[in-house]
Amino acid sequence: MNILHFLTPKSEVAYLYDDFSLRQALEKMEYHQYSAIPVITREGEYVGVITEGDLLWDIKNHNFQNLRQTEEQPLSEIHRRTHATAVRINTSIEDLVVSAMSQNFVPVVDDRNMFIGIVKRKEIIRYCYQLAFPDRLIDENGISVKDTVSR
Repeated sequence: MNILHFLTPKSEVAYLYDDFSLRQALEKMEYHQYSAIPVITREGEYVGVITEGDLLWDIKNHNFQNLRQTEEQPLSEIHRRTHATAVRINTSIEDLVVSAMSQNFVPVVDDRNMFIGIVKRKEIIRYCYQLAFPDRLIDENGISVKDTVSR
């Protein structure tokens, strides 16, 4: 199985540019209700993942008194505590599962380190579930709906 089967393409993924401000990051993450989000350059190169915790620690460490001050803080200057290593499209399913154990999504890049999308942990779990329970159906929300084999 190729990991492209699981890929959510860049065009369907919310991400941040590394020149965005802390405030822009907060607003985009709030809008999408994300706790972590990929960061890329304007050229499309993968930089890393930034989390709510990274943003909160930066706000605390800079002692920002109001939200307007966060407009001057670029993402490129925020310390990221999570180092979500991206995988390439030829990564094995086994390595993909290991990566997904410690993060909600796994960033995927091409041979030039250009961000091409993510693999959601939910999709990996769905795949493993279907391997473990081939006679059961699950809906798009991951809920088991019925056995496919009548009893």
